[in-house]
Amino acid sequence: MHSLPLFHRLARKPVVVLGEGGMAEPKRRLVERAGGVVVTDLQQGIDRGAQLAFIAHDDAGRCEADAGKARALGLLVNVVDRPDLCDFTTPSLLERDPVIVAIGTGGASAGLVKQLRLRLEALLPADLGTLASRLAELRGKIKAKFPHMADRRQALDRALTSGGVLDPLQAGAADRIEAWLESAADASVFGAVEIILTSTDPEDLTLRQARLLGSADVVLHDPAVPAAILDRARADAQRVLLPADGRQWDGLVVLLNLSTH
Repeated sequence: MHSLPLFHRLARKPVVVLGEGGMAEPKRRLVERAGGVVVTDLQQGIDRGAQLAFIAHDDAGRCEADAGKARALGLLVNVVDRPDLCDFTTPSLLERDPVIVAIGTGGASAGLVKQLRLRLEALLPADLGTLASRLAELRGKIKAKFPHMADRRQALDRALTSGGVLDPLQAGAADRIEAWLESAADASVFGAVEIILTSTDPEDLTLRQARLLGSADVVLHDPAVPAAILDRARADAQRVLLPADGRQWDGLVVLLNLSTH
């Protein structure tokens, strides 16, 4: 991964947008949709505490000059259609408020990003945002039902998985949350599930292996297991080299062994 995707809160914050015409206007709209305040003068932006700058002059020389000035003043810079001059790039956005899916290629291909977004638009139900909002509203009830974090995570994983009662790719999932809470059984998952890998390529993981790895609370792994596969686990999952020390772990434990023979 060559970039770190982040969601930057811009509500009521100043953002510098320099330029005119067809390249600058989309950036102004983007900032305003995110609740930011467009500032069209670099020094004024600095004085107001701006942290980001979009530069979209028609003239390449002016773009390079203003990018250098803004960066020297401590701003993160995006120069339209010049990924080599960018500190950050803007992804294509698919919105199901409050759900936002951001798709980017680090500036490699805007056409590819567009087609991926169009495909995903067809997959995600229009009421996906309602599901997210209802889960947020019922967070207290969910915590009361599953007071332990590991139990709560496993219960939600089961409900939200493909074919689950709250499958986010199926319309109407938000209407089923209350019934799920009333009928959900104890979701505790303890002990270990062993995965024998036959390849060092993460693309060779089976659907079951990928699901278990993505749900695990602890990953005990063979030293030979490559980082590319370990990266398929949750970022907050504990990673421990085998052999295990006999400690009792809470939640789902996945043991990764590599055997290519």
